[in-house]
Amino acid sequence: MPTYNSFAGRITEINDFFTSENELVGCYKLMTVQNREGNIVNFVVSPSTYFVDHTTMEIGNPVIGFYDSDAPVPLIYPPQYKALVMSRTSRTHNIKVDFFNNQLISSDGLLKLNIAPSTQILLENAQTFTQNLKNRYLIIIYGSTTRSIPAQTTPYLVIVMCSQ
Repeated sequence: MPTYNSFAGRITEINDFFTSENELVGCYKLMTVQNREGNIVNFVVSPSTYFVDHTTMEIGNPVIGFYDSDAPVPLIYPPQYKALVMSRTSRTHNIKVDFFNNQLISSDGLLKLNIAPSTQILLENAQTFTQNLKNRYLIIIYGSTTRSIPAQTTPYLVIVMCSQ
C-alpha cells in the first residue's frame, strides 16, 4: 500500500530521462520543480504517471507531484522521485491523493469526503465510476473545507485509481 507524499512548485526544466531500456527512449521525462523556498525536486515521469485533466506540462507551470514516500530513491541531490500523479495547481482548488477508508476519511485522518449528487466520479480513463468509493485510492479535487478534524469537504471531482 503506497503512502503518498507531495511536492508543489513551478516547473523549471523538462528533459528526456534515459532508462536502461533502449526501446523506451523518449518515453520518460525528468521534470524539475522548485518551490517558493528554493527547494528542488526532480520527478521522473513515466508512461504510467497519471496527469489530472490529462494536462500537458510546460516550463513555468505551477504543479504538484505525488509520489510513494515508502519507495526506494537514489541518495542524490536534488531528490528524485517517481511521479505517480501530477497536476497543475490553482488558487481555486486543492488536490489530495490518498487511500480513503470505509468512512471516506483519508489515511492521514485529515480529510473526510461528503459526496454530493454534483460530485463527478470518474476512472483514470475519464469513464464514469458507478461503484462504492469506500476503501480505495482516490484523487480528490476540492475547494473549501470545514475547520474540523478531520476537515470535511464536498469534492468537485473524484478520480478512482483502480491500478493501485
